[in-house]
Amino acid sequence: MHGSLIPTSFHCPKMRFLSSTTIPRYTLLLLHPTKSLSSLPLHPHPPDLPSQLLSILSHHPNCQHHPSLLNFLPSITPSHVSSFLNLNPTPQLALRFFNWISLKPGYKHDAFAYASLLNVLVRHGSFCVAEDVRISMVKSSASVEDVRFVLDFLRRLNFGGVGELRFRLTLKCYNLLLMSLARFALVDEMRSLYFEMLGDMVLPNLYTFNTMVNGYCKLGNLVAANAYVSRIVQAGLLPDTFTYTSLILGHCRCKDVDGACGVFELMRRKGVRRNEFTYTNMIHGFCEAGRIDEALKLFSRMGEDNCSPTVRTYTVLICALCELGRKLEALKLFGEMRGKGCEPNAHTYTVLIDCSCKEGNLDDAREVLDQMLKKGLVPSVVTYNALIDGYCKVGRTADALEILGQMESNNCIPNARTYNELICGFCKVKDVHRAMSLLDKMFEQKLLPTLVTYNLLIHGQCRAGHLDSAYRLLSLIKENGLVPDQWTYSVFADTLCKRGRVEEAHELIKSFKEKDLKVNEVIYTSLIDGYCKVGKIDEAHSLFKRMLAEECLPNSITFNVLIDNLCTEKKVPEALVLLDEMINMNLKPTVETYTNLIAEMLKEGDIDRANRTLNQMISSGCQPDAVAYSTFVHAYCSQGRLEEAENVMAKMKDEGIVPDSLTYTFLIHGYGRMQLIDCSFDVLKRMFDASCEPSHYTYAFLLKHLVKEMQIIKDGCTYEDSFDSGFIPKDLSNVWKTIDLDIASLLFKKMIEHRCKPNVNTYSKIITGLCRVERLNVALELLNHLQEGGMFPNELIYNELLSCCCKLKLYLKAVTFLNAMVETGYLAHLESYKLLICGLFDERRKDKAETVFHTLLSCQYNCDEVAWKVLIDGLLKSGYSDECSMFLKLMEKKGCQLHPQTYAMLIEGLDGT
Repeated sequence: MHGSLIPTSFHCPKMRFLSSTTIPRYTLLLLHPTKSLSSLPLHPHPPDLPSQLLSILSHHPNCQHHPSLLNFLPSITPSHVSSFLNLNPTPQLALRFFNWISLKPGYKHDAFAYASLLNVLVRHGSFCVAEDVRISMVKSSASVEDVRFVLDFLRRLNFGGVGELRFRLTLKCYNLLLMSLARFALVDEMRSLYFEMLGDMVLPNLYTFNTMVNGYCKLGNLVAANAYVSRIVQAGLLPDTFTYTSLILGHCRCKDVDGACGVFELMRRKGVRRNEFTYTNMIHGFCEAGRIDEALKLFSRMGEDNCSPTVRTYTVLICALCELGRKLEALKLFGEMRGKGCEPNAHTYTVLIDCSCKEGNLDDAREVLDQMLKKGLVPSVVTYNALIDGYCKVGRTADALEILGQMESNNCIPNARTYNELICGFCKVKDVHRAMSLLDKMFEQKLLPTLVTYNLLIHGQCRAGHLDSAYRLLSLIKENGLVPDQWTYSVFADTLCKRGRVEEAHELIKSFKEKDLKVNEVIYTSLIDGYCKVGKIDEAHSLFKRMLAEECLPNSITFNVLIDNLCTEKKVPEALVLLDEMINMNLKPTVETYTNLIAEMLKEGDIDRANRTLNQMISSGCQPDAVAYSTFVHAYCSQGRLEEAENVMAKMKDEGIVPDSLTYTFLIHGYGRMQLIDCSFDVLKRMFDASCEPSHYTYAFLLKHLVKEMQIIKDGCTYEDSFDSGFIPKDLSNVWKTIDLDIASLLFKKMIEHRCKPNVNTYSKIITGLCRVERLNVALELLNHLQEGGMFPNELIYNELLSCCCKLKLYLKAVTFLNAMVETGYLAHLESYKLLICGLFDERRKDKAETVFHTLLSCQYNCDEVAWKVLIDGLLKSGYSDECSMFLKLMEKKGCQLHPQTYAMLIEGLDGT
């Protein structure tokens, strides 16, 4: 046999080595963005390793303990093994090394290594050994790519070539190949191989036919499956348990559970044994159809056929029960499973983890993961993704990153969904820079961002107020060959409307026809809301009519927007008419629908009517939430009816509804305006005890009432304090303009007296309030107070101080804060970098500006975002084109890879200056 059937050289990817910590390098950099990659060790491979292996093995027959070989052992990969075998060692040497390296912990031969060994064995006519290797090769296929490579390679060996030895496929090999193809539902390849088998004069057996039936049934193609059942009969064979079990699967895949029941009953009539797989397929079909009780009934009958539930049987039921919210039953079944000696597998644990995450019980989910790991089970990417998604949904991004670190440490490779969930999580907490840095990470991992990825980032940029960056991401979508969809543009429409730029949003939507897109109910609702907010009510109602005319059915949110607008205009009767219209369209009013109506009734002082509406809400099956009850707390507090406000709080507790920060804040303000300041602090203590973090509004109200109390003591008279009809008084920002360190210290003293000791979040909220009104000196005094108390500023505190310094043009002070942030591993906002660098150039401090930009490039920002915010929006718009060119060259020198579209923007900007 001349030549090799596979390439003689393979790409050998660099091996990743973890540092001493359990958190992988990139995850570590997300947590500490200033750490340098060069500071983490890498272990290079020995040069020309395959040739050195051949030399050692050829000259030392008993070489397993040779020092050099043992030294090379940790570095040997399947790619090295394949390259070694392509150097044409003897069959004995090739087999000895192949079997020896397979014993290395964590090592597994890939399809290429098997192919190289088969080349050696077939070339030397060692067919008996080659047959065993060929079977192992087929069984080792772990992906669609593997299966296709193995099929192509073995086909070529089967047919041979000019002057080449032919290594014919046996019935066993054909069947194994068909089984491997069926595993990945590659039915076209299966069909071709089946007819090749017939052409090769190899007669199929029942195993062959059953494999074909199973392959088609997996895809729900019962016509093709039944054709092979007919061939079983034509061959004088009888369909068996496997045949009928596959047909049950096929009917279930077609959502024909009753048809599956027919096959199940046919098995009984024909005397064909129904095994645990038959029952499991049938149970799974019932569960998929939402017929869980029938599934449970069938499960209880398994013993009639002497069948015991498998781990998959239990897992299918546990999953279905969890999805229906019947978790207690699922846990009972989980306990029964373990009690009967059927150990849960990774999938079972993953189902429970996912269920706990969806319920928001993240600590329970983490505990299940720990149990899983203690039992030696390996979590899959699906397991880790469930936890990451759970943490991200509640804003616990640091915990999500910890799971990512654990995931990579356990050699579980994140997929696109992992990164999308993390990106969504960071965007949710407005940490858009870290979200953008994950886009770079995806490219590094050879994962292509999807339209979902870009839509999430666009939404994140819009939420953070960076509309220009969102539009630039839209350009990247188009350049990357993706087509923006309705959801992409709905984010822009919603953002423009929220900014009062309704006409601009409307023009964007008018361009939908040329984009071959249809305006959906989400976009219509955004426009209707936008017109309502700018007072163009007629245009809003005109759009609503147009929406109906175009048969775009409004949803509950559309009606909520219109009802809220009518309530704002004090037109409650008209709002109630719209509520009836909503119900007539078979749209169920939401919590928000009723809350909007209740809020307006309470503003008008009609508490009785509001209570009747609340009762109507409950009787309709719509459970009030914290916001709905908060409207009552606000109303009672505004009238000084604090006992009734407390009764609402008690009712919330009885119904298991957790008050949010706003609920507590209304109560704090209610007591404060009645000059019951100690009662306000008692409520704050209740907040702390409930782990409900006070907002800066909470502290603003407390400070306002402390200032008022001090004024009363000083002047010896009382002051009237109105309760704003809105949820948050318009003049609350004035509080931050009046307080000083003495008042803040009094707040801290009161907090300590009421056993709610000030923490970093307390200082964070107050410093934020001060910085927003540019009270930097008081903010700095509080920073010192914080540090003297043994606490450390968090990222938010530093970002607020940095931003305030830049706005006040105190650039050298800003540099001090920036350096402290970098040293601590915090990420500064790029907006602050933009202001700081341009400000330093304005003050002719070129060296300082360059140093700051060097600092920026040492952190883990997305390169395109740096170019957009600092180079384009900052330097170019400020007229610093030479400086922009200099920084661009510096970025290139540092290895920053910009998107071609970003380069185009820069060139256009430089040409225009």
